[in-house]
Amino acid sequence: MSSALSNLSSADALLEQTHRSVKISVIISLGVMVTLGNIAVLLVISSSVAGWSRNSRYFLLSLTAADSAFGLLVMPLNLWVSLLKEHTEGPDALCHVVAFCNGTVYTTCMYTLASISLERYVAVFYPLKYSSLMTKTRTLLLIAFSWCVPPLLLLPISFPDGVIEVHFSTASLVCNPTYSTNVAYSLSLACLIFFPCSIIMTFANLRVWCAAKRQRLKLRKYACAQRRRRNIASRVLVPVMAAYYTCWTPCMAAMIYNAISGKNVPEWIEFVVVWLPTSNGFLNCIFYFWINRSFRRKFHLILQRIALALCPELANTLGCCHHSNAHFISEVMDNSIVHERSSSVSSTCTLLSVA
Repeated sequence: MSSALSNLSSADALLEQTHRSVKISVIISLGVMVTLGNIAVLLVISSSVAGWSRNSRYFLLSLTAADSAFGLLVMPLNLWVSLLKEHTEGPDALCHVVAFCNGTVYTTCMYTLASISLERYVAVFYPLKYSSLMTKTRTLLLIAFSWCVPPLLLLPISFPDGVIEVHFSTASLVCNPTYSTNVAYSLSLACLIFFPCSIIMTFANLRVWCAAKRQRLKLRKYACAQRRRRNIASRVLVPVMAAYYTCWTPCMAAMIYNAISGKNVPEWIEFVVVWLPTSNGFLNCIFYFWINRSFRRKFHLILQRIALALCPELANTLGCCHHSNAHFISEVMDNSIVHERSSSVSSTCTLLSVA
């Protein structure tokens, strides 16, 4: 009997270790993808991009920084605590700090996404007033709000002896607050973070999508556009909103469920819903950047410039002439600076253009 129990416990321990290895592999792979994707984005938008205004780049730089924090801060901190938990029961104080960092990065990302949607809405519906409505000062204030308010909202989580208990979850390998210990605070976070950001994003993007659809129908009616013209609104706005709700809704639903019922969701469901928002940091690279032609051109030109600087022979083997490419890159880079406009024309701001 004791032998059977021993074999059963050994099998359970082996299964748990296998699950843990799979989870760590998924987390590391996700962190690498998010980090590399946002480094590529940072290389491009740190300088001028044709068709992107200065304010647009500020917001997108803020989003890139928030997304990069997933791979550079959230993932290493939680894996570090996971390794420490193999040798000790603590440290609880460190887990509070890690949970505070997790929540701050997540909240900053949501606020930044909402700010981008708001800026895009103003650019599309008030193009003539854009310069007066979205001044540099207001843009920086919105970005400062996105980064400074989350730490204030989540400050109670950072105190080891505070009103919010924090535990390390072996299911998700994350330091999670125990929201059931303070239901009012947990629901307040949802009302101050997820729901306002979701309302702003849904309203702004839906209005832009409807305006683009009306414009497209008008162009068809007056034979100003072909029927084969690609529906840019559906190609950009629909994936952006679908990715947002797919990544963030399960996590917030699990938090609210834990706060109200006091129970945790099953192990793998918890792992997926906790780390799913991190994948939004990689999807943002695709929907906000790589789908934009100006961004792809600029990234290709940067790669050409790096290749010419590091290995001119390699560039020649690829069919590139050193002098002609250098002149071409310089010319295009200069043109991108000249053509920078005062109104925001990021991916979805080009929805109402004819050309």
